[in-house]
Amino acid sequence: MKQGDVTKRVTVRAVAAETGLSIATVSRVINGRANVAPHTRDLVLRAMGRLGQHTPRRRPAAEAASGAAVYVRCPYVLTDYFGIIVSSVAETLEVHGRPVVLNAGEAAQHAEVLAGLPGRTSLCGAVLILPPEPGEDLERLRDRRFPFVVVDPRTPPPRDVPAVSAGHFAGARRLMTHLVELGHRRVGIIGGPRHWLVTDHRQAGYVAPLADVGVLPVPELVRFVVEPTAEHGYRAARELLDLPERPTALVAFNDKMAVGALRAAAERGLRVPADLSVAGFDDIEVSRATQPMLTTVRQPLEEMGRMAVNLLVRLLDAHKLDALHVELATELVVRGSTGPAPVTY
Repeated sequence: MKQGDVTKRVTVRAVAAETGLSIATVSRVINGRANVAPHTRDLVLRAMGRLGQHTPRRRPAAEAASGAAVYVRCPYVLTDYFGIIVSSVAETLEVHGRPVVLNAGEAAQHAEVLAGLPGRTSLCGAVLILPPEPGEDLERLRDRRFPFVVVDPRTPPPRDVPAVSAGHFAGARRLMTHLVELGHRRVGIIGGPRHWLVTDHRQAGYVAPLADVGVLPVPELVRFVVEPTAEHGYRAARELLDLPERPTALVAFNDKMAVGALRAAAERGLRVPADLSVAGFDDIEVSRATQPMLTTVRQPLEEMGRMAVNLLVRLLDAHKLDALHVELATELVVRGSTGPAPVTY
């Protein structure tokens, strides 16, 4: 099956042979009949997924016309990062005449909701923002032919699951290139959670420009945090700045952590950027509220939300998606928090 082909069909006979079930039983599952045991239905849907049947579930025309809702899952506090994405998703869905069922807040991280989505007839699809569920859960949802799109995936998404993200590697590389051109060679990296896909991509982007000028990674200059907050950024920066040979620059996983790094620098009497350069990522409002304002990488948060909805609408209309994993460009924003590396004697 070619990448992006979401319309490949398999025969009832092939599914029956794969599962060991009768053709009649497989037909009842495919036709949505009620007289099928749950484990039998799951067995058939999994087999269809293995055989290449990844088409979105089509709702009856009358139901589609009634404007069934889209489930938007963002199990985090809707701050100026997640709030921007969710707002963009909701506004774009309104343009398409689709109501929203919102699942948000940190408590929602522990709720097992994906398995129940296909059975909710009031829903036509879902947008999952940085979903905490493992890839296996996403594959099971896909195999049940429930249409959904992932925004900013936490782990590598299945190949045939639509996903939208920013160009994290390219953005991080551009930022580090900026610092290298300013003469920085000893740069402290405050990374995000170790198990997040974005952390790996940005880490690779940070390391590449340093390698280009012959600087190999130094483990003592790298810290990873449990949560990407200002407090965790402060603690990580404090450790890095208290090294016997401190870094001349710090790059933080996001702008909030960079704010924490500015606080650690101020406590040590370091002038930014004369003694220490500090940079963030995201370009949220706080990046323009610091003194000096933060150099950062702008993520297209609103466009990520719009693109996710557009992909979902195409799925609902049974259009073929030629690009399943969409990566949107980022932009380096240079402000006053970065400057030439201090001269040491």
